[in-house]
Amino acid sequence: MNSYYLSLLVFSPLLGIVLLALMPKNNEKGLKMLGVLATLPATILALLAYFSYLGGKDLASFSEQVNWMRFSDFSAIHANLFTVKYELGIDGFSLLMVVLTSVLATLAAIASLHIKNEWKGYYMLFLLLEIGMLGVFTAQNLILFFIFFEITLIPMFFLIGKWGYFNKEKAAYSFLIYNGLGSAILLIVIMVLFAKTGTTNIETLKVLVNGGEGQTLAAMSESLKMGLFIALLIAFGVKLPIFPLHSWMLRVHVEAPPSIVMLHSGILLKIGAFGLIRFGMGIFPEQFETLAVLIAILGVINLLYGAFLAFIQTDFKMVLAYSSISHMGIVLIGLGASNEAGVQGAIFQVVSHGLISALLFFLVSVLYERVQTTQMNELGGFAKSMPIASGFLLAGAMASLGLPGMSGFVSEFMAFLGLFKEMPILAAIGALGIIMTAVYLLRAVLSITYGQANREYAGIRDLRSFEWAPVLVLIGLIILIGVYPAVLSQPLENIVLGIGG
Repeated sequence: MNSYYLSLLVFSPLLGIVLLALMPKNNEKGLKMLGVLATLPATILALLAYFSYLGGKDLASFSEQVNWMRFSDFSAIHANLFTVKYELGIDGFSLLMVVLTSVLATLAAIASLHIKNEWKGYYMLFLLLEIGMLGVFTAQNLILFFIFFEITLIPMFFLIGKWGYFNKEKAAYSFLIYNGLGSAILLIVIMVLFAKTGTTNIETLKVLVNGGEGQTLAAMSESLKMGLFIALLIAFGVKLPIFPLHSWMLRVHVEAPPSIVMLHSGILLKIGAFGLIRFGMGIFPEQFETLAVLIAILGVINLLYGAFLAFIQTDFKMVLAYSSISHMGIVLIGLGASNEAGVQGAIFQVVSHGLISALLFFLVSVLYERVQTTQMNELGGFAKSMPIASGFLLAGAMASLGLPGMSGFVSEFMAFLGLFKEMPILAAIGALGIIMTAVYLLRAVLSITYGQANREYAGIRDLRSFEWAPVLVLIGLIILIGVYPAVLSQPLENIVLGIGG
């Protein structure tokens, strides 16, 4: 593996974009096949990196660095001052996110076979979105991270606004405005750090901001550090989303095509958690510790708010949207605990929820493709006409409510274990959300599979041949993590030991 392995991984979908551009736009079968195949190189490269790591390869060997931008010549003081390099790298956490992103992108591309029109533009934007997501998790400086972060916004806007449902334009603009404001706040933080330290390299910033070897160009007061951390919390809080910055996400989950929601819920929301852990906890550990109680409280609010509102929804997509808000609360609960169990639980939840939400939204795409509705009062009795899909839907719900032996149990158990160590009363309140999760998910899934239908759905086909692969892969990974959590915990050992106590 050469030094440009990560660049090859991140930009491999570009080949698919070029080939798609050369194909005639009315070749439906060819465009769809190429759209799916173009996601495979990144998946193969990500899995090779993961198994190489398990075989003993040092992740530092994947790092690459090229001189890119120099804003002024301060070489007399330090050779790299105000220099931005193109630098990619991975640690255990980002390796897991790269694998999750590439696998979900391939499965979402298969789910996109349900798209009815303009496949050429759809798959080109889809692959551009994949490049942005992979870049976010491999960028080693804040400016490169920001550029990849922005790359994800543009294709998402068009994918929602062009291929979504009835209020798709409103959902697309809501997505763009909220995430654009979050990006603007993030950019201000990056510029202040760059001006004060002369670098945007993440590892260097961790040292400089916390008074390690070397010193910043200009003094950074404790109040400035706290202000920057709060700004980061808001910027990534929009993405996660943290209540009350969540309303845009509900519209996206309901109006975007389910194949895109698989990536939005499975990966894009997790950029918020990734940013809080990587930059909030990494660059501003003291400030994070100071506000840990607030973060845990926000997590409990998210958990309970999402759970209670999911219970009263009549649209299955809205149930899953509020469920995502609730489950992101578990990430905040784990981070707020600020200990090893809590942080590991938060990272487990990031990966686990990515898989579970992708599975549930894939099954939503299957249901909608058959009957053109997700209203639960019209979806009763599916266990008769689609027994296999109904069984997988129930399995996905069981994973989401934390059934032992599935990934949801491991993440919830560890996050709450961390919080019970530090804030037992808050953890006890939050545990009500776990009970509510079982109530709203079982209510929704049982009403769809065994409830009374308001119209006849005779003769509907169960899972088709191409629909088996995403379902089997996702349920297999969910059970694998639940039964053998070491597939996640092994890459995280050094990371978490470096973060928490």
